[in-house]
Amino acid sequence: MPQTTDEAVRYYTSAELQLREDVPGAFVWAVCLERTMLTYFEVQAHSRFESHQHESEQITLVLEGELFFETGGQVIAVKAGEVIALPSNVPHAVFTREHAVRAVDAWSPVREDYRR
Repeated sequence: MPQTTDEAVRYYTSAELQLREDVPGAFVWAVCLERTMLTYFEVQAHSRFESHQHESEQITLVLEGELFFETGGQVIAVKAGEVIALPSNVPHAVFTREHAVRAVDAWSPVREDYRR
């Protein structure tokens, strides 16, 4: 349970940010407020999030490796230090190739399937 300094502020220790499996080969932790969410992913090589879409806008920053986004008939390679921003309800698949990836995502509104 996050520590609170008052009713609005939440502080999470590294021990509280435990990874859980999302899809095979991909592990995530998530924190959220009422309208925004941050997720951290560690994705193994040769992993895939099948094509999907969601109401939440998604901004992804790749920290390490290269993450591939398949959308609109094209594949976009997002490398470490690069960002991709997906508007609401854009169909996309995400995958890795031969290298593992670490990435963070910002979401709005909160995705209930990731809520802590």
